[in-house]
Amino acid sequence: MDCLPKMPCSPWATAAQMTIALAALSLSSAHGAAPAKIEYNAEIQPILADNCFSCHGPDSAGRKAKLRLDRAEFATAVRGEHAPVVVPGKPAESPLVERIFSNDTEEIMPPPDSHKTLKPEEKALLKKWVAEGAHYQEHWSLLAPTRPTIPAKVGAVQKWSRNPIDAFVAQTLTSSGLKPSRAEDSARLLRRVTFDLTGLPPTPEELAAFVRDPSPAAYDRAVDRLLATDACAEQFARQWLDAIRYADTHGIHIDNYRSIWPFRDWVVGAFRQNMPFDQFTVEQMAGDLLPNPTLEQKVASGFNRCLPTTSEGGAIAAEYEAIYAKDRVETMSTVWLGLTTGCAACHDHKFDPVSTKDFYSLTAFFRNNTMPAMDGNVSDTRPNLFVPAVGDRAKSTVLLAEIDAAKEAMKARAGEPAVDAEFAQWLETATTLTAAPVDRTVKLHVPLDDAFGPGGVEGVYGPAAKITGLERVLGSAVPFLREGSESFGLLVRLDGTPSGTLLSSYGEAGKGTGWELFLENGKIGLHVADGTGRVDARGVANAVLAPGKWHHVLLSFDAASLRSRTIEVFVDGKAVANSTVSAHLPVDIVPVAPLRLGGRTSETGG
Repeated sequence: MDCLPKMPCSPWATAAQMTIALAALSLSSAHGAAPAKIEYNAEIQPILADNCFSCHGPDSAGRKAKLRLDRAEFATAVRGEHAPVVVPGKPAESPLVERIFSNDTEEIMPPPDSHKTLKPEEKALLKKWVAEGAHYQEHWSLLAPTRPTIPAKVGAVQKWSRNPIDAFVAQTLTSSGLKPSRAEDSARLLRRVTFDLTGLPPTPEELAAFVRDPSPAAYDRAVDRLLATDACAEQFARQWLDAIRYADTHGIHIDNYRSIWPFRDWVVGAFRQNMPFDQFTVEQMAGDLLPNPTLEQKVASGFNRCLPTTSEGGAIAAEYEAIYAKDRVETMSTVWLGLTTGCAACHDHKFDPVSTKDFYSLTAFFRNNTMPAMDGNVSDTRPNLFVPAVGDRAKSTVLLAEIDAAKEAMKARAGEPAVDAEFAQWLETATTLTAAPVDRTVKLHVPLDDAFGPGGVEGVYGPAAKITGLERVLGSAVPFLREGSESFGLLVRLDGTPSGTLLSSYGEAGKGTGWELFLENGKIGLHVADGTGRVDARGVANAVLAPGKWHHVLLSFDAASLRSRTIEVFVDGKAVANSTVSAHLPVDIVPVAPLRLGGRTSETGG
């Protein structure tokens, strides 16, 4: 595609120009003044493909007489004792011309048993093509688009033609004996173009303003306004992202979330700023390999991370590395080259000009990366990139520099001989932790420093409640929703190794729907149930909470978490028990009983 870097236009403009140019080329060939020479792709290739390629085309399995007509190097070559079937410039010496004009049923091509017959005009066109030199062309997607001569606008065309494309439309209508449709109603016209450019309908205010504007330039102004909107950039980006198989999940196995949206935003930004197509291409193919790449250029290379990946048990890494490379080649070939290269993974392509060697040469390029075969079922499979929000970029740079400096200072400090002695001295003088932090973002904060049953104890942050067989309501029922997240933190000190309910949103005797943190001979446990039997899981930690010592107990549930797949309990920062229930619950856990400390409903704790 040598033409693409020379086209200073946006991705969508390039696609439009290429489509217009190709359509115009076809029109100029079929109607109006004949071009200097017959075009192989537009006029000859369709005839040969329909009548000849089944026996003399790219498919080696179905080829007869060892003759290929789809490529010039084969059609014009000597085949053993046989002369070339096509002699450029000499139709009288070309067996191809002789055989298609023959009346002998043993010689005529296509043969009668093929049930195909060339029309007289098709025969004449093939003969003329050979006389003109039998010029073949590369696949249409590999040809640089060129602007054809714009047909003259004459007669009634002058009245309704608004742009060069209309002149080609008029030419085709005239040659077909057709008349143009009437001019569309203003409101419907704006609605159509707004849907095309933004994917959304125009607002009532936009419609009213457009209908009121009688100027011939009103439509052009409306298009310019739409092209400048974020909605237009998002509309074109959506179509591009669909083509390059973008998704916010991995695609294979359990299809977990993939944090790749900064690449999506980069594509939207590229359309918004009307990025030149060559830059749009280079930065997606290998933006990270450019000299001194910017953060945006590194993000752009996220194209190479859009493919479906897996971390399924039993998957063979080498196999998936080959699959990933094949996927990248097929996607790149489809959206950038207009070719279906996938067939060449097994054999030379039977229609597009791609060999198996070509295909695997491309896969070698795309296998030159550091992405692992297994994605780990995590959102940020390495290698990854930290991408601050645009508004935080400057501040982030400063903070990251400060963090690096602090790490270096810590590393230097750790190597000083006096550090251990100073820390030992601090341990001897330290009496308690600092004051309890106040976080007003939590849903429920219960200090438990008031009277709770007979007596009280000295806690980590001051007075603490003592559970002595009485339960206490802390708040309303707390559900575990399939798409939600909850966490509960407690500071607990045991006297001995008791059993009983610690924290519960459960009914009496553990019936119905609910959950609870409990103690079993000093061991922490968790029970979750939905009341139907679909979810009823219980887990107990192996280790006993050390009596007489304050422990931090945390129940953690987060459906969006990719760190763990279960509802977990942590003691002093270490996971000790879980319910074995997936964080993506099959049903919501919606208790009726309120949240209680020290027991269930109408039940005393231990």
